[in-house]
Amino acid sequence: MENSNYLGTEKVGKLLRQFAIPCICSLIISCLYNIVDQIFVGNGVGYLGNAATGVIFPITVVGWGLSLFFGDGAAAALSVSLGRGETKEIHRSVGGAILGSFLSGVVVIAIAYLWGDGLLLLIGATDANLKMAHDYGVIIFAMMPLAMTQNTLASIIRADGSPKYAMMAMLTGAVINIIGDPVAIFALGMGIKGAAWATILGQFVSFLICAVYLGRSKTFRVSASSFRPSIALLKPVMALGTSSLLTQLSIVVITVVNNILLVKYGAKSPYGADIPLAAFVVIMKLFQIVLNVAIGIAAGAQPIVGYNYGAKNYDRVRELLKLMMKWTAIVGLVCMVLFEAVPGVFIRMFGSADDPVYFDFAILCLRIYLSFILVTCAQKVCAIFLQSIGKAKAAAPLSVLRDVLLIVFSLLIPLVMGVTGIFWASPIADVLAILVTAAVMIRVWRELSHGTKAEEPVAAILPSRQGVIITIAREHGSAGKRIGQLAAERLGIPCYYKELVAVAAQESGLAQEFISGLNSDENAVMRELYLTADPVKRAVAAQEKAIRRIADAGSCVIIGRSADYVLRNYQDVVRVFIYAPKSYREKKVMEMYGDSPEAAKKSIARSDAARGAYYKNVSGQEWGNPHGYELCIDASVGEEAVADLICSYVGRMPSHRAAEGGEK
Repeated sequence: MENSNYLGTEKVGKLLRQFAIPCICSLIISCLYNIVDQIFVGNGVGYLGNAATGVIFPITVVGWGLSLFFGDGAAAALSVSLGRGETKEIHRSVGGAILGSFLSGVVVIAIAYLWGDGLLLLIGATDANLKMAHDYGVIIFAMMPLAMTQNTLASIIRADGSPKYAMMAMLTGAVINIIGDPVAIFALGMGIKGAAWATILGQFVSFLICAVYLGRSKTFRVSASSFRPSIALLKPVMALGTSSLLTQLSIVVITVVNNILLVKYGAKSPYGADIPLAAFVVIMKLFQIVLNVAIGIAAGAQPIVGYNYGAKNYDRVRELLKLMMKWTAIVGLVCMVLFEAVPGVFIRMFGSADDPVYFDFAILCLRIYLSFILVTCAQKVCAIFLQSIGKAKAAAPLSVLRDVLLIVFSLLIPLVMGVTGIFWASPIADVLAILVTAAVMIRVWRELSHGTKAEEPVAAILPSRQGVIITIAREHGSAGKRIGQLAAERLGIPCYYKELVAVAAQESGLAQEFISGLNSDENAVMRELYLTADPVKRAVAAQEKAIRRIADAGSCVIIGRSADYVLRNYQDVVRVFIYAPKSYREKKVMEMYGDSPEAAKKSIARSDAARGAYYKNVSGQEWGNPHGYELCIDASVGEEAVADLICSYVGRMPSHRAAEGGEK
């Protein structure tokens, strides 16, 4: 395991710079294409051109989301497979993801071409900008299958251990676009079509660079057989990529809703439909740049925060939080002052400054929409920080709170204020979101100040003899943990429950509390999104690696954590499932936790659903299916009796581990 002790000893300022700057650069590069197009189109074509590219933007985001759906999913699956030492089918998972991304691109452009201008009108095009949107979109859509494949490949390349190569591929394409835009728009006089051709040329070159990598990849080799579809291999890829897809789709929803509202209310205003739409597109590009810097600070800090929180270095965690907020405040404050003091400078960057009606309206709305950009950044950073220290139940809703409020107020405020009310929705949503976030953060700060987090086990793998590994999965209230401890005591071998979490935390640099809550009773609405979030994927991979390290150390009992699936390729593993009638489990839960009968029923239902969802997410299989276990035992016969049954079964097994070394 790579030594991560420096995360707990190095100066936090140096660590934050080291981790955050690459994150910020990657995020900025990823949005360069669209921003560069906006700048040159605005200056070469006018605000109608900006409005037209804004109409096409949601469709490209759908493609981007689908490419991440397969790309981030394949990257996570690749990392997990490497951790497990299962490299045989990696090339097929990669091939399936590439094929899935390409075919998804074909579907997107088929829909876009067949639906035609009707789709563009539906998502915000007007009579004035429809032709430009059509001309730009027809060219952009043609490259979508390869552009999406390139983005999928970039995720896979990063997971293969070559992040600099992936960044170089993306940066090369962005530079070509930056050079190509002025040449095509101004020198060749191609207008908005020139911007589209420059964009797809950059995307095509990036695709070629990424495709070349497949011949020099480190952990897999693709061939014709790699692209033979396999639903079984694609299922985990798609499950792991769901979070990335949902994130991008939320952007689509916000953009489309705003486009439609801007056209609707703009048409009733003196500005017309196109000026508000064009202004919104420009403002969102500025918003995107600033927010990406803040998110890069928080995302870069995640492993540092998680490691120190897990190590109970609360002073360092507080210092990190203060530093994160300081950097975020500086960025947000500088941008907020500039946007309020010299908004015209930024509007002129995107052209059309010679139209006084557009220029004045864009300045007004920029000042309104970005008036609380500092607050927006701080709220997003706090949500990511909470995720880093394992406060998933607070982090998940806070991460989407501002966006939900924004949509609600975008629908309501224009009823009173007209088209400018759409822009006022942003600062109002920001204020309400930060008030809720501040209340949560004050409580967390107090916990950190007083060190109120419960004592956690030491990350230690105990010595043991060669022999059988017992994994125990159990229904909530079946006393499976106690049964496992009894069996371990009688066999004279270690038992791992919270100790496993400690080892996984050490592996990942994430908080023990975060890992411990991976299969907790999250509410059903958030569960799928939570289980596919990037930090959770990293925690799951670390947890599985910890399970294998524990198993390699010798005979033991491992409770929960899908250990039966993780160790499926190990010999001498006894997989046990402990169940019991609901009445028995309800009584146990009431005894152990002091719950009322009704609360016990709800607790059992939530916990079992969460464990089942986690197991399904990790393995693609049904939790509790008797065909997956050597022993399924009804705990109502008594804890001692169940422990005796397990020990008796183990005592009758011939052990091959000592002779054959464990893993197949």
